[in-house]
Amino acid sequence: MEEKWLVGVDLGGTTIKMAFISLEGDILHGWEIDTDKREKGLHIPAAIAASIDQKLEELEQTKNRLMGIGIGAPGPVNEKDGSIEGAINLGWGKFPLQTILERETSLPAVVENDANIAAIGEMWKGAGGGARNLICVTLGTGVGGGIIVNGEIVHGVNGAAGEIGHITSVPKDGARCNCGKQGCLETVASATGITRLAQAELSSSDQPSLLRDYDAITAKLVFDAANEGDELAKRVIHEVAFHLGLALANLANGLNPEKIVIGGGVSRAGDSLLAPLKREVARFAFPRVAQGVEIVPAALGNNAGVIGAAWLAKEKIMNKSIGQNGVLGIGHGS
Repeated sequence: MEEKWLVGVDLGGTTIKMAFISLEGDILHGWEIDTDKREKGLHIPAAIAASIDQKLEELEQTKNRLMGIGIGAPGPVNEKDGSIEGAINLGWGKFPLQTILERETSLPAVVENDANIAAIGEMWKGAGGGARNLICVTLGTGVGGGIIVNGEIVHGVNGAAGEIGHITSVPKDGARCNCGKQGCLETVASATGITRLAQAELSSSDQPSLLRDYDAITAKLVFDAANEGDELAKRVIHEVAFHLGLALANLANGLNPEKIVIGGGVSRAGDSLLAPLKREVARFAFPRVAQGVEIVPAALGNNAGVIGAAWLAKEKIMNKSIGQNGVLGIGHGS
């Protein structure tokens, strides 16, 4: 009998990453499509279904090959029915993603928050190395997070656990965050936050800096300048590491994790961020917590999401007993 495949989908505001994945977690075929945001994102599930069918046809496979679909989407997820409670960048209010996706694909589907699936992917096949207690932080345009305790994603009472980017880091005079609060970690540790900090430094100081040669500052330019010994850029990175380290140490003090996995575009700065970050976490964490945790860069890059989504499909669909109608029951419990 031919081995079944899982479908992993990572739904972003610009592109949708998709993959057929083996039950062992290996990507067999990966591809991406543009996110169709017309009419408040109404066409997204149909576009995903059509793309799956097209890829199956290309590979001369039938739908029977597929066991189920796992999808990560931005925004809080209602665990009971797999609906998205609001994804502003897709145009969604409350959107019944699981129901529509199951209808469009004729496959059992499981829905999870996109930062959470990245954490699951890293736990299963990436830098988590099978650690069952870990914090995953994604540093990109924003700051996302996923918290895994005893091998299970923490959802909280209404699906909003793991909002690491919205820990208040600058309580006085902090920048306004997209969430409406002021001084969130996202305003200082995201790519946009790093750019803003650098611009503030440049305007408040007359210190020479390589960054003054550029019209548009990016987080990458700040890290590059710091690596070349630029004092102003190094000061910015130190501030980022301070805020991120303090937030992660406080989280770690509450959770006592084995791993903290740092992913997202900003994490590609490597040791120029990780080295000062490790120092700050060690400084602020309870000593025994600091001894137990290892801070590591994410290993799966852009594939973390599709792999984590596939793991969810495998766990939540495969492990359900056959229902009364002889079909797999879909649920979000463990």
